[in-house]
Amino acid sequence: MLEIGMKGYQEFVVSEKDTAKVHKSGTLDVLATPVLVALMEETAWKSVAEQLEPGMGTVGIKMYMQHLAPTPIGMKVWCESILEEVDGRKLVFSITAYDESGKIGEGRHDRFIVEEEKFQKKADSKKQK
Repeated sequence: MLEIGMKGYQEFVVSEKDTAKVHKSGTLDVLATPVLVALMEETAWKSVAEQLEPGMGTVGIKMYMQHLAPTPIGMKVWCESILEEVDGRKLVFSITAYDESGKIGEGRHDRFIVEEEKFQKKADSKKQK
């Protein structure tokens, strides 16, 4: 059962594969913004996944985030999410990310509950047009 206030947590250590240089989002060896966004999404969806009915999942529909500070290779990054709103099948999360020096990002993320098989079939049907 989904409940307001449900929390999520994910962490990792920044490596060369996570940098702006590798992700083509810049030229520096710091945590890439797209990697931080992916961490935020992962933290949100995993926080509710076990509470969904079998065959159901969530897809991201909106992300608003601010990348506030750089994180170098070798530093631990973690992300915390809180389920703030449940409106039918729409879920709204607040998300905050940190490294060992403090807050590095924050945002709001909306996800939508879907029937996974039906959603995949709809997506796959686009290839036949």
